[in-house]
Amino acid sequence: MVYFQKMTPEGYKQIEDEIARLKKDRPRRIKILQAARALGDLSENTEYTEAKRDLGHLQSRLRYLGKQLKYAEIVETKDDGKVDLGKTAVLKFDDDEDTEEYKIVGRMEADLADGKISFDSPLGQAIMKKEAGTTSTVEAPAGEYKVTIVEVK
Repeated sequence: MVYFQKMTPEGYKQIEDEIARLKKDRPRRIKILQAARALGDLSENTEYTEAKRDLGHLQSRLRYLGKQLKYAEIVETKDDGKVDLGKTAVLKFDDDEDTEEYKIVGRMEADLADGKISFDSPLGQAIMKKEAGTTSTVEAPAGEYKVTIVEVK
C-alpha cells in the first residue's frame, strides 16, 4: 500500500522550487568535481573527495525531494470555518493571555519558527476539524494542556 503525504499547494511549490535550484547548481558541482579529479592522485586528493561527497549529497537530496512530490497529496482548503490543512488558527493557551497564530500544514512543511505546525502534531491533532470557540486538550509528551481556538482564517 502506498502512503501519500498530505501537503498544501504552497508546500508542493516550495519543493518544486528547491528541486529547480538544486538542478541549476548541479553543473557547477560537476565542474568542481572534474577540476578536482584533474589534480592527480585520487587517493590523497581531499578536494576530489569533498567534491564527490557534495555532489552525492545533492543527488540524494534531489531523489528525496522527487519522492516527496511523487507521493504528495495536495489538499485544497475548504471554507467551512473548521481548522484544516492550509488554514491559519489563532489560538489562546489557557496558561497565557496572548494569542498565537499557526498555519496548519503537512508533515514535511512544518516549521515552528515560521509559525507552521503539522496537522498530525499533538497540537495539530487536538485542533483539527474544530471550529472557533472550541477548547481542546492537547496531549503532548511533556504533559497535557488546554488551548482555545479564537479564530480560523
